[in-house]
Amino acid sequence: APGTGSARRCPRGLRLRRGARAPWAGVTAFPPRRYLLYASGDFVKVHSVNTEETLRLLCGHADLVTGIQLNPHNHMQLYSSSLDGTIKLWDFMDGIPIKTFTVGSKLLALYALASAEDSVFVVIPKKGERDTFQLVSVKLTKGAGQDLEGKELSVVLDGVGASPKQIAFGREDSYVVSVKDVNLQVYFFKRKLLNRFSLSTAKTKGGDNRFSCVVCHPTEDCIATGHADGKIRLWRNFHHKKAYTYSALHWHHDTVMDLAYSLEGTRLLSGGVESVLVQWHNESSCQKDFLPRLGSPIECISMSSDGVLCCTLHTDNRISIINSNLRFSRSIQGLIKSRDIKTGLVVDPRTKALVLNGEPGHLQFYSLQSDQQLFSLDIVQRQYIHQAGLKQSDLVKVAFSARGTWLATVEESEEVADPELQLKLWFYSEETQSFALNTRINTPHDNHITDMCFRDMDELGDDSLILVTTGRDCVFKVWVMVEDSDPEAHQSVSWSCDFVGSYHNYQATNCCFSEDGSLLAVSFEETVTVWDSLTWDLKCTFCHPPGNIRNICFGRLTCSKYLIGATDYGFLCCWNLLTCALEWSAHLNIVVLQPDPLSEHIAAVSWLSKESSLFVFKPSEPWPVYIQRNLCKEKILLAAFVPRDEPEMISSEKYLWLRKSQLFFLTDTQELMTLSTKSLEERLTPSSKQLAVEESLPVTPFSVLLGKHRRQQAQEDTDLGKPVVHNKQEQASPAVKELLHTPAHVLPSASFLCTIFINSLLISKENKSAEEVADEVEMESEKAEDESDEEDVTAMEQEDTSHTELLGEMTCKLSKSQEKELRKIRKMDYSWISAF
Repeated sequence: APGTGSARRCPRGLRLRRGARAPWAGVTAFPPRRYLLYASGDFVKVHSVNTEETLRLLCGHADLVTGIQLNPHNHMQLYSSSLDGTIKLWDFMDGIPIKTFTVGSKLLALYALASAEDSVFVVIPKKGERDTFQLVSVKLTKGAGQDLEGKELSVVLDGVGASPKQIAFGREDSYVVSVKDVNLQVYFFKRKLLNRFSLSTAKTKGGDNRFSCVVCHPTEDCIATGHADGKIRLWRNFHHKKAYTYSALHWHHDTVMDLAYSLEGTRLLSGGVESVLVQWHNESSCQKDFLPRLGSPIECISMSSDGVLCCTLHTDNRISIINSNLRFSRSIQGLIKSRDIKTGLVVDPRTKALVLNGEPGHLQFYSLQSDQQLFSLDIVQRQYIHQAGLKQSDLVKVAFSARGTWLATVEESEEVADPELQLKLWFYSEETQSFALNTRINTPHDNHITDMCFRDMDELGDDSLILVTTGRDCVFKVWVMVEDSDPEAHQSVSWSCDFVGSYHNYQATNCCFSEDGSLLAVSFEETVTVWDSLTWDLKCTFCHPPGNIRNICFGRLTCSKYLIGATDYGFLCCWNLLTCALEWSAHLNIVVLQPDPLSEHIAAVSWLSKESSLFVFKPSEPWPVYIQRNLCKEKILLAAFVPRDEPEMISSEKYLWLRKSQLFFLTDTQELMTLSTKSLEERLTPSSKQLAVEESLPVTPFSVLLGKHRRQQAQEDTDLGKPVVHNKQEQASPAVKELLHTPAHVLPSASFLCTIFINSLLISKENKSAEEVADEVEMESEKAEDESDEEDVTAMEQEDTSHTELLGEMTCKLSKSQEKELRKIRKMDYSWISAF
């Protein structure tokens, strides 16, 4: 499972959603052919095998999901365990948590047996001992409530492995097997007998006897174990400590990552780093079949309960679905875990997909909406050889033009002293719906390229396109499009260098254009230089020693006159381009500086005392709009604002910076995180629990006509300047949806739902018109106003102080009359503005 950091509840309304699009955990459950269930971060996803769609998102755990098992007594229910110390029982068809059992300790693996009706088995850390784990039985108490205690534990085995693949249960659940290092344990439940077996620790003739995984035959007393040297051992007669026997199967040249038996036990499946699924027949080394070229090493193998399908989980965060005749069927590709994200997090302007390093030499386009990879673009176009110590070329820099029609990539070899560099320009073809290589430039710089950017002038079209690259060779270069004079050329334009700039022979580290494209900022070690993009004249320089400039960016919209820079010595600086002076500075160790392309806000992530903190601010204001300290324990390396399809309705003014764009982070453990304005309870409303098939039902002709008529009527009212009045009863009420969509067998009593239903029909005072509010304000007594003045002023002083103390700024206090006027304005209804 990826990462073990704990997800925290963020204060002040924001929630950090960990692993929403993180690599999948290596645990799957496979109901008969229709659905594939897999753990993904702190979620469990229900995937349709036939339609290849994600039907359900089971969210409720507060940390990484480490195990999922179908309820052996009801295959429409699912057990899940998590590092948050809870076991949840789900109705995964409706996406509803039925029960939550709190164990209290971190749960590393989960097993549910048909013979145990009221208990499950989990792996937990042993108290008082480090890196030591136990297999325990947890009694699932019965009760009327949804939240129950699961504190009744009984130890089954000590000294087990932390991986779920290192424990297996035998025929008819009569015994349990555990492997760790070179030791194998078999515990028989009825006889209460424990047998231990050990292999030699000596590595002779390339052999390595360490256990990697274990699986038990479904109908016979046979144990199959995988080993680090690629061997598979079949153990029999292990009821006796001395009379046991084992035979060996050997094809894999490296560690056997996982094993799985077919439903009847006549076939054994194995997988490893060779990216080949091996099928052994009748436990014979002479009878085996292969499914090669699966793309990446196999981490986990799971069989469907009817034995018709199997799935393999790969190290590149991909699930392959395979038929019983060993034919590839389809795959589910998630966010690929790359060795090193050198390109950063880039957003494709056309598809709004997240673009970053994928497979070696490839660029992956990852859809955040569907949580799947759209496609992968081969940039290096060379075969990657998996050999340690071999110097190969890899993708290091990526940049898109404003419209997404041009893509610039930089690839370089892993040589430190004399790297091989290539700058490539790609053009997006509407006919082929893919990028085609337009220009290849060998050795664009004499040393490593540190940054590059396009001039972002969408309204002027591609004729104004300019690409700037900076390098450690102490220069920045300007690349422009020129007409190709070669009559045999396949394209009409190509790219060439138009200008080379430098500053006192300092290394160029960062570059960015202003919003209107008129200015170019290039950082040279400790100095930021500003250039005219038409004449390439140096306009001004800024410096804030000590420390080199780590990040720079221009302000946008109303803050376009500001330039922001962060130094590696721990300073965040804001310069005014009109006065050429320092506007303000703050002592913060900023490692990520990311502007929102649709607003004035800039997100800054700091790293201090082994925790990451988030600051969101406007350059024109010396105090932040939002502060989130201790966002996560991991170090955040990259961030990106992704534009929303539609602006999100946010009631609180503090979180308006998330209205148009959503902020994503990538940590040093390659976990992709995002911030959500909705609490866990709000995300679990019935609207998020409906089957996807319900939304895909064909609409009737009457509903089409009725919907069209309502849209036309709303548009006419808007054109005439009439205020749009939203009826609360027409909105999506969680209480009504709870009644209509929740299955009857899990609904609470009618007396409990009656109060909630009646309250949902009442009209809140917040929906009063502006005139009514104004009348009520005038009728308020002066005494009540004076009493509330002191409370409001005190609250505002505390809030302002929390902002200003962090950036070292002071704000003036408002008078009581000003506070009185401000409170009147706050109570007025401005909802009519949304109509425009």
